[in-house]
Amino acid sequence: MNSPLLRRLFSRALRTSLASPLVLVGCGGVDLTDYSAPACDEGSLAVSGLSPAVPPDFVELRSISYTPGGGDTFTETRRSSSGTACATASDRAACELALSNLSSQTGFRSSCTDLCNAYYVATTRGDEVTALTTLEALKGFLGPIDTTQEAVLLAFASNYNLSCSDLKQGAVRTNDEGGFNVIGTRGHTCGRDTKLTQFVLEVSASGEVKEVESHVLERGDPNCAIGRRPVGLRASDGVACTDALGRHFASAAHLEAASIKAFLRLREELALHGADVSLQNAALVSALEEVTHTDVSTRLARRFGATPQRPEVAELPLRSLFEVALDNAVEGCVRETFGALVAHYQALHARDADVREAMTRIAEDETRHAELSWAIDRWAREQLSAAERATLREAQREAVATLREEVALPLDAMLATEAGLPAPEIAASLVATLKQELWA
Repeated sequence: MNSPLLRRLFSRALRTSLASPLVLVGCGGVDLTDYSAPACDEGSLAVSGLSPAVPPDFVELRSISYTPGGGDTFTETRRSSSGTACATASDRAACELALSNLSSQTGFRSSCTDLCNAYYVATTRGDEVTALTTLEALKGFLGPIDTTQEAVLLAFASNYNLSCSDLKQGAVRTNDEGGFNVIGTRGHTCGRDTKLTQFVLEVSASGEVKEVESHVLERGDPNCAIGRRPVGLRASDGVACTDALGRHFASAAHLEAASIKAFLRLREELALHGADVSLQNAALVSALEEVTHTDVSTRLARRFGATPQRPEVAELPLRSLFEVALDNAVEGCVRETFGALVAHYQALHARDADVREAMTRIAEDETRHAELSWAIDRWAREQLSAAERATLREAQREAVATLREEVALPLDAMLATEAGLPAPEIAASLVATLKQELWA
């Protein structure tokens, strides 16, 4: 399984890719002249620059997360704040204690799939400590919308994502009607038929948020997972996050966690069909390595302001040897192998030092996983009929053709520079090398 051939092939593919121009596909969208970025505080929208109807002493944006059906355990995170808590309270200690004890199990911008998320705003004014947990309560607190940051906060509370660093995905300006135009997004780009859509929102002085334009910035990448996807994996609704890097690594963590289940299931099926113990043990080791990958990707996602969802995998019967081999031919020999090569590319090209370090470790592990896939392929083919082997070859050819289409999709510039993902032209070069020398 420790095949130097695969590693030499990866080295050739990476050298060949250096001859291809690094061109980022433009994303289009609206003219951003006169727009400016929203104010942010360590990656989260700032709550400074507000002009409430009755000024408070202190404002704080908080997020809530919990697992549905997981009991009453709620996690709150303080995202950004402005002012001095309890500055005008008659009993400051009591006010500060009340603020510390303040919590909520509901909020605006609420979403709930594998993980539930919501936001609310905590305020203090004199001795009063308040939780603003609905969009209407937030509007009432703000009063007339007369600053750009108030318009941004309302758009965010209305379930639009706003980037702190990319104007195409987060921007604001005043308009000629006495209100504001805000650029926000919805959607994500991990999975087949997904997309990231840019919206131009009109926020009136009265607090109404109206969509006036929309543009698709990116089509989703069905091959966004590095690891092996398990059979029965249910589609994720994506991640609400203001940062493309946060969305990417949250999706990666979701799929790395799913890979744990894929390898544990594979180990059971290898044992069922009498595979050598070395193959079974390698599948178990791969599952354990995916635990580390999940932790690393989760840390990166949270650094960029996102919380990964837990994968949901349906319980299905163990499969026949042919079904195992067919899945392995596509998920392992094509997708996982290409994912390992991409991880090596990221380890070389990511501008972000944390991403580079993470991908160096992940690339080595994923290369071993790809080697395991090819070892399973060789073992299984010896036990299959000629017709079944022909079906595997055809499925692999179709998977490669699909992969070539997928890597041609536009790529967010931040993912190319900071995360080191290959631009479409580079990815096409990597696929071409593997197709010629491995998938021929």
